Amino acid sequence: MRIKRETVLSVALVTPSILAIAVFVYGFIGWTARVSVSQWKGLLPDYTFVGLENFIGLFNDPRFHIDIRNTLIFTIIFVIGSLIIGLGLAILLDQNIKGEGIFRSLYLFPMAISFIVTGVVWRWLMNPAAGSRMSGLNLLFDSLGLDFLVSQWHTTPYWGIAFIAIPAIWQMSGYTMALYLGGLRGIPVQLREAAQVDGANEFQIYRFIILPLLRPITLSAMIILGHISLKVFDLIIAVAGKQLPLDVPAIYMWQTTFDGYFFGRGAAIGILLLLSVAVLIIPYLIFTLRTEAEL
Repeated sequence: MRIKRETVLSVALVTPSILAIAVFVYGFIGWTARVSVSQWKGLLPDYTFVGLENFIGLFNDPRFHIDIRNTLIFTIIFVIGSLIIGLGLAILLDQNIKGEGIFRSLYLFPMAISFIVTGVVWRWLMNPAAGSRMSGLNLLFDSLGLDFLVSQWHTTPYWGIAFIAIPAIWQMSGYTMALYLGGLRGIPVQLREAAQVDGANEFQIYRFIILPLLRPITLSAMIILGHISLKVFDLIIAVAGKQLPLDVPAIYMWQTTFDGYFFGRGAAIGILLLLSVAVLIIPYLIFTLRTEAEL
């Protein structure tokens, strides 16, 4: 009787959460999928079924081609930059340096800031203005005589989106550092000592022992960073506003839905974003579950 009562109580406690997730997550996903195959355009709902017309229109839209290109450029630079810097910082902190706690807190601090705040700060740092209006990093480079480093930053044709990845790397490299540092601290010291006894130098230890053992951490970091990059929105808006050369699917979805009232196409973009994230998350979850089952 007691076990039955505890079971009923447990079910009663989790039921509100299950219902909330069912309605506000999966319910809205289903509703968005329904809208994505409708011709709803305007303030009044129109659920007339049009099949894949909205999706076909997107892939024939030159603007969406720019969005895909920008997303790929941003993702590659953001993920690789965060992984390299995060791993480097983790290796440095793993040397048991003095004041490690202070440095660790400094590196993690940017993660506590929203992308909006980061974007506002880096908008000033990456101010592309020249002459008397020069400020931020360009002014610093000019004062130090490093004129070759003066850049137009995010206003650079074609590659402007690559510079938007710089503040994103600055914000998330500390988080990546924390992941790698946890992985490094979890590697037994005996492995390094055994390798040193066998004559391996420090580079060989990291190349053949440490880095292979950190592959699960690298995979997790890539999934998390890739997920963030696919839905980036607020950072670009804060740094540069709505500009076509810096356009990404999230901004296109916002303008299509809330500026143009084309809810059908906006929902289609949302579904494509969901599928792109699922392509990253689902294989990772399957891999994790299989690994845990083998253990």
